[in-house]
Amino acid sequence: MLECLVIGDSIAVGISHFRKECVTYAQTGWTSSKWNKQYLQTFNEQLPVKSLIISLGTNDYKGINTIAELNKIRENVKAGTRVFWVLPPKAKLPQREMVREVAEIWGDTWLSVPDTELAGDKIHPTRDGYRNIAEEPARRARVLANLSSMKD
Repeated sequence: MLECLVIGDSIAVGISHFRKECVTYAQTGWTSSKWNKQYLQTFNEQLPVKSLIISLGTNDYKGINTIAELNKIRENVKAGTRVFWVLPPKAKLPQREMVREVAEIWGDTWLSVPDTELAGDKIHPTRDGYRNIAEEPARRARVLANLSSMKD
């Protein structure tokens, strides 16, 4: 079982620089449909995985059914996997809402880069933004572990 997998677009590429232990399937500029055509089969072969970070949807445009494409990925994720969706920035509001919707349908965690940690293009995180979003799943896992130990 893989410990960590990062999939997606250029934001996923940036995250992978701070999560060297993770296997990464990401390409700059890729839409969710293009990612599925290229990597969905390979992705399925990598499963199960403990932690999955997904950054897709930001580059999607009107002709792509983002929700359907993201659900194709999510349908293959095995039970017990912690799934984290990186929301597109506010500059891409329709895509952001679709990614959030998919995350909420599946009961997954969504992560958002604060505006103060976005580069000048208002799309890509700054170096600190990439680091913080990459480290957030581990922070949340520690919080859950601490909560669990307090119940015992």
